Amino acid sequence: QVQLVESGGGLVQAGGSLGLSCAASGSTFRIIVMGWYRRAPGKPREVVATISRSGSTYNTNSVKGRFTISRDNAKNTVNLQMNSLRPEDTAVYYCNFRESDNSRNYWGQGTQVTVSS
Repeated sequence: QVQLVESGGGLVQAGGSLGLSCAASGSTFRIIVMGWYRRAPGKPREVVATISRSGSTYNTNSVKGRFTISRDNAKNTVNLQMNSLRPEDTAVYYCNFRESDNSRNYWGQGTQVTVSS
């Protein structure tokens, strides 16, 4: 199994920045994609950004130019640097690791990000 622990959430004013970190432990050798998802109040969960082991990244349109995902394969960590935060970014952010072959997903416990207007 893979265990994910997230950190870095908090309260920030609109326009501010926040960095999230996800540390993984366990059998991560089958993981091919890492990413961040979020669930805002009253809205369904959505993907925010993903990154493969090779470094290929994806960002949802609403965060392009503001959020940057990065990873350290050796340390089994994935980070999300969030800049120019907006109130609509308020959500619980979840770290996700996707496993190859069976497409199994592992999730962190979530970290709250609140952006005040």
